[in-house]
Amino acid sequence: MLDVKSWSITWGGRELTIETGRLALQANASCTVRYGDTMILATAIMSSRKSDLDYFPLSVEFQEKLSAAGKIKGSRFMKREGRPSDWVVLTGRIIDRSIRPLFDDSMRNEIQVILTPLSIDGTGETQAVGLIAASAALAMSNIPWNGPIGGAVIGRKDGELILNPTDEMILDGDLDMVVAGSPEKLVMVEAGSKEIADTEFVEAMKWGCKELAPVIDLIKKVQAEIGQEKVNPLADVGEAVNVAEAKKKAQAFLASVVDTMIFDSVKVGRKERVKMVNAIEEATSAHLLEQGVEEDIVKLVMKKVSYLVGDEISNRILEKDQRLDGRLLTEVRPLNIEVDLIPRVHGSAMFMRGDTQVLSTVTLGAPGDIQLMDDMMEDGLKRYMHHYSDAPFTYGETGWMRGPSRRAIGHGALAERAVEPMLPPEVDFPYAIRVTSEVLGSNGSSSMASTCASTLSLMAAGVPITKPVAGIAMGLASDLSGSGKWKVITDLQDVEDGKGGMDFKIAGNADGITAVQMDTKTQGLTWDIVDQTFTQSKQARLEIIEKMKAVIAEPRAELSEYAPRIVTIQIDPEKIGDIIGPGGKTIKKLTADTGVNIDIEQDGRVLLTSNDAEKMAEAVKAIELITKEIEAGEEYEGEVVRLEDFGAFINLIPGKDGLVHVSEISWERTDKPSDALKIGQKVKVKVKEIDNLGRVNLSMRALLPKPEGFVEQPPRERNNRGPRPGGGFSSHRSGDDRPKRKFFGKKD
Repeated sequence: MLDVKSWSITWGGRELTIETGRLALQANASCTVRYGDTMILATAIMSSRKSDLDYFPLSVEFQEKLSAAGKIKGSRFMKREGRPSDWVVLTGRIIDRSIRPLFDDSMRNEIQVILTPLSIDGTGETQAVGLIAASAALAMSNIPWNGPIGGAVIGRKDGELILNPTDEMILDGDLDMVVAGSPEKLVMVEAGSKEIADTEFVEAMKWGCKELAPVIDLIKKVQAEIGQEKVNPLADVGEAVNVAEAKKKAQAFLASVVDTMIFDSVKVGRKERVKMVNAIEEATSAHLLEQGVEEDIVKLVMKKVSYLVGDEISNRILEKDQRLDGRLLTEVRPLNIEVDLIPRVHGSAMFMRGDTQVLSTVTLGAPGDIQLMDDMMEDGLKRYMHHYSDAPFTYGETGWMRGPSRRAIGHGALAERAVEPMLPPEVDFPYAIRVTSEVLGSNGSSSMASTCASTLSLMAAGVPITKPVAGIAMGLASDLSGSGKWKVITDLQDVEDGKGGMDFKIAGNADGITAVQMDTKTQGLTWDIVDQTFTQSKQARLEIIEKMKAVIAEPRAELSEYAPRIVTIQIDPEKIGDIIGPGGKTIKKLTADTGVNIDIEQDGRVLLTSNDAEKMAEAVKAIELITKEIEAGEEYEGEVVRLEDFGAFINLIPGKDGLVHVSEISWERTDKPSDALKIGQKVKVKVKEIDNLGRVNLSMRALLPKPEGFVEQPPRERNNRGPRPGGGFSSHRSGDDRPKRKFFGKKD
């Protein structure tokens, strides 16, 4: 029999329920968390054996289940979920970055946390629900973890902060933030905003973490009632003791060579620092072997030497404010900024900060090039796309070349979020915009370098962004578990991102913040650390913006000669069908004839995109003709498209014909239209009238001089095979749902 138990609270105006004992009973621990109609299953598993990896093997997976949202995949050929969407990848990263700091980083048993959405109600707090579910499963499991924590989505509208807002509230407001932690400490934050002041942003984070208290209390209640005793994952205590003793000897040796092997000289470049670490590893290995440490133990300790070097560098920052590259704690590395490096692309820029180098390019496309979103959470269109990529050479290494990693997707999304609020409205700049950021060197916050390079390349491309955006990564040297000392460092780089550190990325412009992402290697950041980080980061952000503006101060007035041009024509929305034509015939022909891309919006905007000015003008003229309202008195040169005994049908503009009655062909009597006209013949006509049914009656003779002494002949005698003279006719060959008629009037 199932032993189902549940616990509930009211939180943010809705019921939050944790349930155990029903699903996934083979896991170390499992639970479902329901909030509104969103329900997520969390499972936590720890392997029984240690791996031989030199890092903590934690994996967090948020599965994409379209069925949870009541959707079937849009592809006609593939209905099963395949490669996870970017939103799913980003959600997994958010949860990973939230729970990882609360594990002991010496853990080597593989741990896997899987979040399976069972029901999604489409509201914006899904990521927070997944985070709470992961926290609850780990807390009640036997897996060593220093939780629980809570997670929430925070929005803001008209200055009012909102807990777990709906998607509509987020769109109408100026903040979209996910926080994880407790009222006392911040463990993770991921946010986008619309130029929120630094101090207001910090207050939003504090408010959000304060709102986590009821959730944490609920998880602690579950843990107290059914939580398992935490296990010691170390399989061989004897080996662990030997490794620990050898590690202490290595630490003592490193402490003795800090001034001779680490801080013996200023090491500005990454290659210098890699060379330093390699030399220290060799010296440490030799020292331990001389001390009688077994070779197998030495190999295990060697995996930790780079971390021990990082500890010594952090200690020097704490004790003497000394950084390995000689910078002040608040100093940004030297910048190298260029634009217009690449021919033929629509815009390009290179941003280099220290060893971190990013090359960004801009591609402008037709409105039809926008991305169609079709995943578990998002439907609709995406106009601005930022794609980040790196390669093994970026880090001075070799490696596999595959598709974008979770890290690359996360970094690209962060830079995209940072710049997006500064883009012009779609109605003013209707292009699809794709920025690609190629990371050519990585040594400290390539995502923030991508933010800067994106801004520069967009301005170089002539995209009228409202303000330039820059970003900076802030680091931390700390001994929070010991002396409590800490120092915030500006412009984090490789050897400074060690134990007790953080990677706090903050992007924005001179007026406020547009994006933030933070993860930490501590048990959480106190609010005085957060306050200092934002104060220090603003100074760096403004400094970088000034350096960027010195290279390109504002967006170019003209687009690249290689960029397509877009012409917008506003038409009556009721005329859209005329442009499309039956089965798309009219628009397909126009596109084929001119090579111009044509996109039509529901509000009647017709957007034409082309690199060929002549073809563009041709397409514009055709659209104007198709949508033109024919008026009495106008003159046209049309083509004879049909001949009947009673008259000729003349095509005036695409999709619209009028009738020249046989009596209006010439001043002289014409027995049959075929006596004077041929199919395909070009003729000049004048619109006599538009009758009350919208039919167009034409005259050819009205444009000819009347013969001297001309006398109007009486109408022909009516017969049962044709209409009365002067009867109106029209035939709209496309874009018209009125019935086609051979004649108008009664039969005898």
